[in-house]
Amino acid sequence: MRAGPSRDGTGLCRTGCNEIARFKMKHPASQQLFTYWDAVRGEEAAPTRAAFEPEPMRHLLGDSFVLSYTPANGFPFRVAGTRLCALLGRDLKGSSFASLWHGKSRNDIDDIVGIVAEEMLGTVAGVTAMVNGMPLFLELLLLPLRSGTQMPVSVTGLLAPLTVPATPDYGSVQDLTLTSWRHVGHRRQSIGKRALRKLAAARGLIVYEGLR
Repeated sequence: MRAGPSRDGTGLCRTGCNEIARFKMKHPASQQLFTYWDAVRGEEAAPTRAAFEPEPMRHLLGDSFVLSYTPANGFPFRVAGTRLCALLGRDLKGSSFASLWHGKSRNDIDDIVGIVAEEMLGTVAGVTAMVNGMPLFLELLLLPLRSGTQMPVSVTGLLAPLTVPATPDYGSVQDLTLTSWRHVGHRRQSIGKRALRKLAAARGLIVYEGLR
């Protein structure tokens, strides 16, 4: 039996983790988007937005989005898929991604998006929401896109339900709350201080995958 990936004392994978990172994701769409993103970036920490062509992942576009990395504006949606807009009951383009999150999760998502964009670390997260008083379980994937010619750093990803409510009235989805998250797809380089502070603050909750 092949040994699993080894970890050091910080919880960071040290060998072979990119190969298994997609299997840490529950939703097939998350696995497929991560696999495409990982292939396009090659040996870089992240692909540029210009290189990240939508055509090969056309079937994922309904659940996907691109965020502008402007913290002061709450990371507004540059692009949002039709299924995602239906899930949240409105056209999301130009609206604040951060404003979707409830309570403490609002601060957590600010920090997580900052780590994704500034330190080129992908993140997969478990999310709960309420639909007609019943919980809905979702998966969030956030992946960095490097700056290029006339293109600033941005963040792509998707948000997709893991379960379907008995009455799927997605227009009433509200109170998005983070339940857990892990960083994925890390390249061999030093972990930034911001990410390490976040790891120390929530030990046992955040795991880094994909160091090689």
